Amino acid sequence: MARKRYRAEEIIHKLREAEVALAQGKSTAEVCKKLGVTEQTYYRWRREYGGLKVDQAKKLKELEKENARLKRLLAEAELDKAILKEAASGNF
Repeated sequence: MARKRYRAEEIIHKLREAEVALAQGKSTAEVCKKLGVTEQTYYRWRREYGGLKVDQAKKLKELEKENARLKRLLAEAELDKAILKEAASGNF
């Protein structure tokens, strides 16, 4: 089965749908089936996006992407520094 990637806005919309259905007395399994996701995915989404508004979720995703980019740059800089240190000590 192919996996679909949902945008943050879609996830929040689905979580709102789930809240309504759960308030109407449906079980979590029924709600997840209706949403087309597994219970594990539902709980992960709820943990990550529960209580966020759409604009907050967009900002969160942007910050996570920027954080990953900065970590990658730091790793590259540390690698360059280690190579230069080794070259300067004459151990190459």
